[in-house]
Amino acid sequence: MTELKINPHFEDFIYDWDHTNYLLVGGYGSSKSFNTALKIILKLLSEKRTALVVRNTFETHRESTYALFREIVKDHLELHNQFNFTLNPMQILFPNGSKIIFKGGDSTEKLKSLVNISVIWIEECSEIREEVYHELKGRLRHPTLSLHTLLSTNPVSKDNWTYRFFFKDDLKNYFRLNDEELYEKRIIKLEDTYYHHSVVTDNKFATDKYIEALQETKEYDPDTYRIKFEGRFGFSGLRVFSQFQTMPHDEIIEKIRKIQNPSRKCGMDFGFATSYNCLVKLVIDKNENILYIHYEYYDKNKTDPETAEDLKDFAFTKELIKGDSAEPKTIRYFRQQGFNMRSARKYKGSRLQYTKKVKRFKKIICSDACPNVIRELQWLTFKKDSKGIIKEDEFSTDPHSLSAIWYALDDYDHIDLKGDKMKELTKESLGIW
Repeated sequence: MTELKINPHFEDFIYDWDHTNYLLVGGYGSSKSFNTALKIILKLLSEKRTALVVRNTFETHRESTYALFREIVKDHLELHNQFNFTLNPMQILFPNGSKIIFKGGDSTEKLKSLVNISVIWIEECSEIREEVYHELKGRLRHPTLSLHTLLSTNPVSKDNWTYRFFFKDDLKNYFRLNDEELYEKRIIKLEDTYYHHSVVTDNKFATDKYIEALQETKEYDPDTYRIKFEGRFGFSGLRVFSQFQTMPHDEIIEKIRKIQNPSRKCGMDFGFATSYNCLVKLVIDKNENILYIHYEYYDKNKTDPETAEDLKDFAFTKELIKGDSAEPKTIRYFRQQGFNMRSARKYKGSRLQYTKKVKRFKKIICSDACPNVIRELQWLTFKKDSKGIIKEDEFSTDPHSLSAIWYALDDYDHIDLKGDKMKELTKESLGIW
């Protein structure tokens, strides 16, 4: 076996097997995939083990992970004659009886028959579903050998399960690690998890031309630069509300108090098992064209009577609540309980029109007492179709708080720079039904 040339930033990672989980977060060309594959090869050469390598779809292995293992064995270790690489089934057999098998994460049924797996590598782990990750962890079992899961990814949205599971999830009030601390320290060993951050400049084999090409994206595509060069989590895609910002609750209440003739609105989206009941309270500063969000109710798995009990103060104050017109029975129930609730208009194209209405505010300022609104809207991005074209009425997640805001603004009309009201040109606004 030839002498190995290892990137110094990865040396500790390659030889560390004291942890259960290894999470590698990094930019393009940082060599995290190469060094993960090398780590697995060296481990399986020293101990007889079976390793499982997973990508979201099985078809992507042949030109990525499978080819990478073959390159390392042939060109870097010069041991190709001692290994057996097969495509049907796709696997790599080691001279000592160790084995690497490859599977796709898009079919959990194909994972259930796996036995004696002691090492799992999930490449591009942000692309698989969280339930697949937990299914894979259940496949990790061996009577005598230590068990290890390795995950590698280019960081995408903070709403991705990888970030929520290994860093923090505001919705569940869950915290493990601040990602900014990882970017600063680069390697963090926290309980059973080894965190590793890398960028292209950590790869001493990357060419200057490749590094310059990644650096150039900063000028024309900051989002791409964040992911590809800096290797940082954030948001991915075109933000829906670039004017969204947060503010301490006491400060936002003080600003609302100073507004002359504020417009106060309430909206509610209904849910139960898989979606949420979400009620928001808004205040609009018409003169400054600022939308303030200062209250949220966000819960699920509750019956209408339970939700009504939670919100009984609204029945007392008689604040007008605009609700989802697709739930007339629910609205009728709340009205019977003394709530001043009315149906908001919904019509073909209303999602787009309502979104445009929200986007027309110069600022959207949200209280830090509304963590679910912040989680859903701060980094909300538009979906794209198969050709990469933005869908202006579809989003990266299902934001229940945005639906509640839509309904709250149902009867609100912006004032343009000339002082004229801007009406939504819909059949309903024109009186055509």
